Amino acid sequence: MVLKMYVLGIESSCDETGIAIVNDSKVLAHKLFSQVSTHAKYGGVIPEIAARQHLEYINFLIKETLADAHLSLEDISAFAAALGPGLAGGLIVGALSAKTLALICNKPFIAVNHLQAHALIPSLEYKIHNPHLILLLSGGHSQFIVANGLQEYQVLGTTLDDSVGEAFDKSARLLGLNYPGGKEIEVLAKLGDPLRFNFPKPLVNQKNCNFSFSGLKTAVKDTVDKLELTTQTVEDLAASLQYTILQIILNRLEHAILMFDKQYGKLQQLVLSGGVAANQYLQQHIAEFLQKQGIQLIVPKKDLCTDNGVMIAWAGLKKLQANLIDDLNFPIKVRWSLEDL
Repeated sequence: MVLKMYVLGIESSCDETGIAIVNDSKVLAHKLFSQVSTHAKYGGVIPEIAARQHLEYINFLIKETLADAHLSLEDISAFAAALGPGLAGGLIVGALSAKTLALICNKPFIAVNHLQAHALIPSLEYKIHNPHLILLLSGGHSQFIVANGLQEYQVLGTTLDDSVGEAFDKSARLLGLNYPGGKEIEVLAKLGDPLRFNFPKPLVNQKNCNFSFSGLKTAVKDTVDKLELTTQTVEDLAASLQYTILQIILNRLEHAILMFDKQYGKLQQLVLSGGVAANQYLQQHIAEFLQKQGIQLIVPKKDLCTDNGVMIAWAGLKKLQANLIDDLNFPIKVRWSLEDL
């Protein structure tokens, strides 16, 4: 008889405190405390405040998750936490919590790379074959990554400055919209003219798959400074921004596919992950682009695109199954590339 493995995962890399318990086939329970309302008044995440709120809620969320799963700490096979990349204060809270529980219960501790967790979470629902291509779009990252195995990744392209999530959020702030701005932009863009404003598309003439969004943000600022922000103008700006971001992504995606095909053969699957992957407009048009090339698009459920404890627990389970256990002295890593696993 094979005993089930239960992994408790902790996500605290930014402004979401996520706790989840998974086994080899499903999610048993998960809790998420979002700090969006706390940081909205500042227009962005304040690291010190985020760390304090993680500390305030994490024990309660762990107890609630265990109760929902009808499990005790002794039932847990291993404790996993995101140890990077992310904000140092939040990472410390999650890391110390998981390490303490592992020590008290005499169970394995697993250090999870936050980006690896985003990359692996689609395999909870879909059959994914290696090698495949990952497009990670979030508030902190914009990357094309080739996945060759659990611990084998190659970064084909990354952002040279701002991430796509930052481009959305910072532009939204210029338009007087609430934080987080990406969701606000997506809603307003449905009402606007995507062709009214011709924003620049950085790097589109370069034969690589890197991103750059700082120039786009500056162009939005210059345009806003010259205009009266009527309701219609804000909607048109939102639509034009989202349209421009899509065109940049599709252009970069075309080059990433060419690079993949040259190294690994015809691309069969692309995983779209990260918080910005929840944007339905981007999803739809990326899916249409890939369908024409016979490439399957795989996207996690909306609540698993954004930061959550499930993805940490699932990555922890995969590492546990591969006997990849970490030392309790494993440090947090504010910067931690997937190529450095």
